[in-house]
Amino acid sequence: MAEKNIAELSAAREKAIVKTSIIGILTNVFLVVFKAVVGLLSNSIAIILDAVNNLSDALSSVVTIIGAKLGAKQPDKKHPLGYGRIEYLSSMIVAAIVLYAGITSMVESVKAIFSPEKAEYSAISLIIISVAIVVKLILGQYVKRQGKKHNSGALTASGSDALFDAILSASVLASAIIYLIWGISLEAYVGVIISVFIIKAGIEMMLETVNDILGKRADKEETDRIKKLICEEPEVRGAYDLIMFNFGPSKNYASVHIELPDTMTVDNVDELTRRIQAKIYLETGVILTGIGVYSYNTSDDETAKIRNTVQKIVLKHDWALQLHGFFADTENKTIRFDVVLSFDIDRGEALNILTKEVHSQLPEYSLQIVPDIDA
Repeated sequence: MAEKNIAELSAAREKAIVKTSIIGILTNVFLVVFKAVVGLLSNSIAIILDAVNNLSDALSSVVTIIGAKLGAKQPDKKHPLGYGRIEYLSSMIVAAIVLYAGITSMVESVKAIFSPEKAEYSAISLIIISVAIVVKLILGQYVKRQGKKHNSGALTASGSDALFDAILSASVLASAIIYLIWGISLEAYVGVIISVFIIKAGIEMMLETVNDILGKRADKEETDRIKKLICEEPEVRGAYDLIMFNFGPSKNYASVHIELPDTMTVDNVDELTRRIQAKIYLETGVILTGIGVYSYNTSDDETAKIRNTVQKIVLKHDWALQLHGFFADTENKTIRFDVVLSFDIDRGEALNILTKEVHSQLPEYSLQIVPDIDA
């Protein structure tokens, strides 16, 4: 049932992305034709560059469609977790196209500053620019809304870019009006401004996509929600070390450790972890690929005193963010626990410090301290 739901959601998502992208392509091609004609007839470098910008948007939509189609391919032997990350590559290509358009526009605008040509605007050209602004505003809002709805970085980026285009087209219109009223030509300078915005948008899109590819910190609200859902189970005393693995938009996997009483049997633990996996998927769409287990002492008062001693030693350091998975075996004289370390200290140095300090208080115990990252 879960696999069927995932397949249905993926198909619906792909269909929505393709539909939105086709609307973007048709709209941008329409604007390219009209702006290019107006720009050439009026000899306006700003309008021509605005048309080039719309052409890059149309190409971006084509790349988005290709990325969505490839990313929706079913998992196979070579790629058991699917092809979802291809969409990040398509987002990178979109960013590169936008960046190239911005740099090209900047070069042409600077040339026009040193070698200006007289522009000739007509009432029709001003009307067409005005209509283009309205169209871009509507398109930008629609595409961005669809991008957020279907968790598509490429669509969200395209929508934001379209909204920027509306602002830039408004600056073209303003420069045309200024020229008609006062005879001051701001064509080339407006082209530079347009270029700067395009370049800025391309760089931001590229950096965001690089972060997705490298793997960024999971959203805290989402991780807190998952931990809370796990801890609703009466047997679970705590949920720790939640690590999210992203394999494309809406394709999130995760692993986690849970703290359980030492009285539970393997059969009990198996039943509980399966229940947790189903619950987390139904509530959040995240697939828990692995659930590790920490046991905690339930019947020995001495271990509670040992835990308090160790906890005070560990948490007195600012770089020790959390202690969990504590278990003390008083018969075999062993203590094991995990400690979450900040990025401000070397892990080896931290372990040496903690080992020495705990040994100074509990010299008869052997220690197993596992350092965890602050994920």
